[in-house]
Formats: sequence, C-alpha cells, structure tokens
Amino acid sequence: MAVIELTNENFEQEVLHSDKPVLVDFWASWCGPCRMLSPIVDEVAEERSDVKVGKINVDEQPELARKYGVMSIPTVIVFRDGDEYRKSVGAVPKAQLLDLLD
Repeated sequence: MAVIELTNENFEQEVLHSDKPVLVDFWASWCGPCRMLSPIVDEVAEERSDVKVGKINVDEQPELARKYGVMSIPTVIVFRDGDEYRKSVGAVPKAQLLDLLD
C-alpha cells in the first residue's frame, strides 16, 4: 500500500476514522535522520497491508505537529481506533518500527 501524504484536510478521515492501525511519520525535508527513516517507513507501507502508513511534513502542517506534541523529528506515532497508541522519537531500525505496530 502506498504512503499517504497527510494534511489538516485529510487527517481526520485517513487517521482518526481509519479501520486499520495507522503509522504516522512526522518529518521534514531538511532533517537527516528523517531521510534515514523514510525508506524504512516506505518498506513498512509496502509490506504490511494490515496497516495504513502516512507522512506529515511538519513544515507544511505545523498545526498537526503541535497537536500531537511533536518536538523532535522524526517522530512516529501509531494510531489505533482514532487514539494515539504508541510513539517513537528519532531514527530507529525497522524491527523497532514494526514493534510499535504489535
């Protein structure tokens, strides 16, 4: 499944009303660790059909970053049934990212 670009306009529908868990990557183009994590997030999106994966560019969507207390990037938050379920800050290995989902 392709990664969804999340914005203020589609966040509620794609994340809060999703029938699947949603892994959300908060990132920015200038962030080195974000660029390291991005291909791993893409792999998870391709490999896990039971999960929806989205990315939020914090420079373009600062309101969403503030709302979810994102102070450092990359931050990954997993949402289940519209609620924040688990959070990870910093570039992490794929295994750790997958652990957030289980």
